[in-house]
Amino acid sequence: MKRLLPNMRNCTFILVLCSSLSLVAQNNEDNLQDRPNVLWLVIEDTSPYQFSCYGNRDIATPEIDELAKKGILYTNASANAPHCSPARSTLITGSYATTYGMDIHRQTYDTPEGIFYPEYLRKTGYFCTNNAKTDYNTTINNDQLWDESGLGATYNSPSRKEGQPFFAIFNTEATHMGLVRTITAKDRPDFKQYGIDEENIFLPAHVPDLPEVRSDEAYMLKASQESSKWAQSYMDDLKEKGLDDNTIVFFFSDHGGCLPRGKGFPFESGLKVPLVIYVPPAWQEKLGVKPGTVDSRLVGFVDFAPTLLSLAGVKPPEFMQGDPFMGKFETKPAKFQYGFRSNQENYHYDPCRTVSDGNFKYIKNYVPHKPFCLRNLYQWGMPANQAWDQYVMSGECTRETWLQPFRPKGVEMLFELKNDPWELNNLANDPQYQKILKGLRKEEQKELRRTQDLGLFVRGIREVEGGLYNWVRAQDFVLKRLYEAADLASRAKSKDIGKLNELLQSPYAAIRYWGAIGYCTLGSQRKLEGATEELKNSLNDESKEVACAAAEALCYLGEFDLGIQKLIDLYKSNFNLAYSSIETLTWYPEEKKKLQVYLPVFLKIAEEQAKITQEREGLAIKNRSILVNLGVLPLDKLYSEEERKKGEKANASGRKFRYAK
Repeated sequence: MKRLLPNMRNCTFILVLCSSLSLVAQNNEDNLQDRPNVLWLVIEDTSPYQFSCYGNRDIATPEIDELAKKGILYTNASANAPHCSPARSTLITGSYATTYGMDIHRQTYDTPEGIFYPEYLRKTGYFCTNNAKTDYNTTINNDQLWDESGLGATYNSPSRKEGQPFFAIFNTEATHMGLVRTITAKDRPDFKQYGIDEENIFLPAHVPDLPEVRSDEAYMLKASQESSKWAQSYMDDLKEKGLDDNTIVFFFSDHGGCLPRGKGFPFESGLKVPLVIYVPPAWQEKLGVKPGTVDSRLVGFVDFAPTLLSLAGVKPPEFMQGDPFMGKFETKPAKFQYGFRSNQENYHYDPCRTVSDGNFKYIKNYVPHKPFCLRNLYQWGMPANQAWDQYVMSGECTRETWLQPFRPKGVEMLFELKNDPWELNNLANDPQYQKILKGLRKEEQKELRRTQDLGLFVRGIREVEGGLYNWVRAQDFVLKRLYEAADLASRAKSKDIGKLNELLQSPYAAIRYWGAIGYCTLGSQRKLEGATEELKNSLNDESKEVACAAAEALCYLGEFDLGIQKLIDLYKSNFNLAYSSIETLTWYPEEKKKLQVYLPVFLKIAEEQAKITQEREGLAIKNRSILVNLGVLPLDKLYSEEERKKGEKANASGRKFRYAK
């Protein structure tokens, strides 16, 4: 279906928006009491397998199990993005966050007007509250989208008129990765007190069986168990207030769980979410819902806003890219499910796109030379992440599947989810699966164009007047050229040098960046010997992003000293992409040896940073990360002793749920 995409400069869209909102309000003001209330109960950083209704036998989540028995349990629900802010940006718009350039985890950008679903619900007479997390990657005031937003926001508000239907979100951070992001596992509770046997719990096959991994998983399972009681407190409150017969309840997580290679990564362990929807008896026949249904249809966060409007009897606006899977305007099940990730925290720009038909899952890695193990220095505060790093760097890890994240990714991945749910056996090079690979590859490219994906603009280049979305349209920027440049860069062969040089001459830094990344692909795969003059000239590009990528490429292409000097200059100024490039080099044995010559530089930086207060984004922590990879600093010194002590206290106290009052 063709979608009308909004534009601040597009008067046609504004007129359509205003007229549709007025019509919706007029049509519905007399029948508000015939509309259901909708309650979203949102937890964080939790995968489906961490609930007993999805088959977990290590814990008990009876309240969620009961919701599933009375409602619908979805087995193929996706957050579309494995980080909370781009996932929530997808939720709030009903469109992929990449369409509006809202896909960089945690970075706000100017966005078009009229793309946020609470505006539509409020115009129809709904009272809309959010308690309390917003986290949308837009410069607009997140809280002003709601009638009430914050820790006091509730459907029980005296501001809600008698009989006025409501839409309410309650979000708990008690299950967030912060629970286990404690540097150390010391002083954690005895999980057996909570019915969890740490030594015998199930571990997904993609993570090594290490004590720290078990400890992190046990703590998260404890939180899952408690989230079930948290959800029940709201069900009890609805009943107490006489609202239970007319309230549809969604229970879901903002993305997948936080064991290593989960949250933040384009695998199902990062994208797949638990989703249980309870429909009260009064609405079951109207919506065609049978209690206890297990639904395997493909749904994603992009579909939630259209579904919410459909439940309210409102036809979703044309610009929304998702499709309603419930309500008056329910559509047929989707054939494909799409996912994206653009960055790992503020350090690594590493865009990936995914397509799944429910069985086969395709991943396109646009910067394939960067391994998945590059540190997000927030997530690497989890003991499990550090233990896995240590296991590999010690040489003790020999299982191929556990070594995969520490090697270059490859441009494409293909997994058969039914037989390989943890995505360990890449079928992309298997002749037997080439037809499937080509079909999903084609679908991924179509989706980029259909949604006008802006996620292939590297982070720093997005800082343009009026916001990237409107800049692209004002400049008549041809997105097709960006997609072709990024695709070429990811697949570059020696015969493509001429094309890469053309990219390096583009008037647009976004295109030049991909020309330099193409040389990184060639150099890291040893498909080219020697650097071209065009690449050397790019060291002086006015864009730091382009110059950084060119410098990294030179390091692979026989000009290591020239490239590393540029990277170090950028690195000293705390330019995150330079840190990313240098850390990437440490995972290539030849380049790691050459980096040893520059150890005095990194030791000097360490000395200068020693007296500076520890900051997650500061140069000190990044410099220690480089020294760890170069083998001159033990991994247990990555974080300061002060942070370790804070972690011990956090382990003892845990995170608290705020139950319904």
